[in-house]
Amino acid sequence: MAKAFLDTNVLAYAGDRGNPGKQGIARELLRDRAKSQTGVISTQVLQEYYVVVTTKLGFGAADAKRQVRKWQNLELVTVSSRLIEEAIDISVGNQISFWDSLILACARVAQCEELLTEELNDGQLINSVRIVNPFRRRA
Repeated sequence: MAKAFLDTNVLAYAGDRGNPGKQGIARELLRDRAKSQTGVISTQVLQEYYVVVTTKLGFGAADAKRQVRKWQNLELVTVSSRLIEEAIDISVGNQISFWDSLILACARVAQCEELLTEELNDGQLINSVRIVNPFRRRA
């Protein structure tokens, strides 16, 4: 199984009781990617995850922190100034948000074939990373 970068929404849906369909898909993806050691996230994803689950899903800070620790078992890309510069280039060249571009830069540096997200166009190829919306394909 090739490596895949997991966007924040995949992690967040794993704890979203208000969306059981997506929650099941996200949990299965995370379980499979952890078991096969093919799941990749970044420090940006961990930061975004904390904000999303504490502001939108009602998690307490302690619960969110425990989950952040758990996600660190996946391969973790640390955002660097070099990746920020690459993200700027991706953003300008593809006319997408800087934050999505930073995720793509991290996916590329980790040699991921896919970015699992619902934020970009399913099937699109950007800088050798294929965008896959796992919720669209399985829902």
